[in-house]
Amino acid sequence: MATTRAEGTPGGSGRRRRGPGMTEVARAAGVSQKTVSRVVNGEPHVSPEVRDRVLRVIRELDYRPNNAARALLLGRYRRIGVVSLGTALYGPSTLLIALERAMQRAGYSFALAGTLEGQPASVAVEALLEQGVDGIVLSEPIDDGTPLRVSGDVPVVSLGEGVEITHGLGAVVGADGVAAARTATEHLLSLGHRTVWHIPGPHDWWAARDRTRGWREALAAAGAPEPPLPVEGDWSPASGYAAGRQLAGLCDVTAVFAANDDMALGALRAFAEAGLSVPGDISVVGYDDIPAAAYLSPPLTTVRQNFTAVAERAVDVLIALIEGRPAPAEQAEQAAELTVRSSTGPVRDPVPPPR
Repeated sequence: MATTRAEGTPGGSGRRRRGPGMTEVARAAGVSQKTVSRVVNGEPHVSPEVRDRVLRVIRELDYRPNNAARALLLGRYRRIGVVSLGTALYGPSTLLIALERAMQRAGYSFALAGTLEGQPASVAVEALLEQGVDGIVLSEPIDDGTPLRVSGDVPVVSLGEGVEITHGLGAVVGADGVAAARTATEHLLSLGHRTVWHIPGPHDWWAARDRTRGWREALAAAGAPEPPLPVEGDWSPASGYAAGRQLAGLCDVTAVFAANDDMALGALRAFAEAGLSVPGDISVVGYDDIPAAAYLSPPLTTVRQNFTAVAERAVDVLIALIEGRPAPAEQAEQAAELTVRSSTGPVRDPVPPPR
């Protein structure tokens, strides 16, 4: 009768060999278990020389802390959960990568819960709480018609508005989309354009609302007329193309601010098909500074978002809430700035009528 041996277990006992524990690490490094614990958990009061020695032994012995036991001992998991829209759009996906890297640098692991279409974000929050996290980041929340209320089981940081923290600690952190959109619109007005048309993103996104608000504020401050919005975009080049075709049929459009670069790209195609030159006939500004923006024809003027700065600020604030410390001072570094390229230029003087 054949016998089955568990792979990787000598003698077929079916039991995995237990890895080295904290005791073995402490003995090999010549320090106490408490010192090893401090190094593993990123705590202070350990000299650089001792920390390096302990980390070297950890690598040599391939020591892996037992997270469950550590959570019971410290009351923390050293893990942060992120609720994401599950989209491949450039902005949200780039921000997600920046959040993961910021958490790793801070010594926290990263747990992700995506929201399915039609599913409230609260379902993803509950899934993360069941896994065990010390805090939660809500990345790019949208307005699904129901106020998002998050219980205060753990601290929560939201990268957008529309979140209500009940019985707990929370904060809203993110780039100032209103100010950035104002800057983009003001740039076009400063080039002599009588007004600026806007291709908006989907209205249920707080980010899209912020950019529309900033556009409106800049026009009002300059005393410029506010033109009607074309068909609402969905962040895709196809929707920007549809809006661009609408705008290309109007005789008084000389400047356009699109709520993201993909929609700006679609608008550029529509303008080219209509025989309009950019920036000769129409100046165009986008938002996000996608990698292709500098290589379009013409290169796209756009708002560059500093996703790393936003992610690091969010993680710093959340960890301060987790550890009961005051929130760190906000950095002077801008989270978004206008990058001027060749898609914007002075308004063309109107051709005088023949005499």
